Amino acid sequence: MKKFLKLMMVALLALCLVACGGNETPETTDETTEETTVGGGNLVIYSPNSDALIAATDVFAEKYGVNVEVVSAGTGECLERIEAEKDNPQGDVLYGGLNYANALNKADFFEQFTAEGDDKLPEAYQNTNGVATHYCLDGSAALLVNVEEYEKLGLDINEFDSYEDLLQPELKGHIAMGDPANSSSAWAELTNMLLVKGNAPYDDAAWEWVGKFIDNLNGVQLSSSSAIYKGVVEGEYVVGVSYEDPCVSLLVDGADNVVLVYPSEGAVWLPAGAGIIKNAPNMDNAKLFLNWLISDEGQAEIAKTTARPVNPAIQNTAKEMKPFSEINVAYEDMALCGEKKAEWQEKWTEMFTAAQ
Repeated sequence: MKKFLKLMMVALLALCLVACGGNETPETTDETTEETTVGGGNLVIYSPNSDALIAATDVFAEKYGVNVEVVSAGTGECLERIEAEKDNPQGDVLYGGLNYANALNKADFFEQFTAEGDDKLPEAYQNTNGVATHYCLDGSAALLVNVEEYEKLGLDINEFDSYEDLLQPELKGHIAMGDPANSSSAWAELTNMLLVKGNAPYDDAAWEWVGKFIDNLNGVQLSSSSAIYKGVVEGEYVVGVSYEDPCVSLLVDGADNVVLVYPSEGAVWLPAGAGIIKNAPNMDNAKLFLNWLISDEGQAEIAKTTARPVNPAIQNTAKEMKPFSEINVAYEDMALCGEKKAEWQEKWTEMFTAAQ
């Protein structure tokens, strides 16, 4: 009996010791768990972005110990893939290509999520639809010209400064343009043209000018944004109707046979968006990435590239980027362009097809 009581007392003492230590152990465990569950694991990103912007994901991956896989494709292809995989998502984030129109028209394929710090961004660039986190500003009107090829046509490069110059007869068939129905950069270029080339924004006169431009394309319409600026550098095309980021990247990398022209009629900068794919397999890391993207650290990484950070307090470091003070900056009606996107894409396709 005494032996039994002794064993009971030992057991009770052990229970008391465990209970007494219980106040500290859960707290420590909770803190450790919270720290170790931030990051790690995988993140699959679909992106139409330039190599420089994609390289920023390496900093995120290293900081949080995340295995990041980037699938590079055009915006149209990325969106088609997301839609095709809607019942079994393979990607987590669309990084780029989620402009105002796509965020509006493709909202059902993305999670409602507002990143931390979104309310600290300029009001015009905040996430108002719950889908797109804006991380940088894309210059939608960038005309890249191969100087040697341009002058071979008997033209003076010093006099090229506008959209109007794209209509020069000598350039017929020598201009590279994307398909606004499938490329976000080409769509942005089209809406920029419609904004500044009519008697009033987006009017019939603007469409008449677009018709003349299509005639001068002479059937050249590329499916890849990168094929445009790379083709100009290689001399395959004389002028590329492109966007600012990759064109400035070429200058930074030492391309000395091209010049970048912002059309004197007006150039638009639009906020580029990223969003979380509906039912993303790596949801926590997807949210973590968007939070990081607009943090001061993420924006500082963007500033090292040739895209302009959406946070105006953080400035680009590349000297090749012309300051806004030297550019005629225009401002697009994003809501109207989003509303009219399908109609205007169809109209472009009809006009382009008819011109052939």
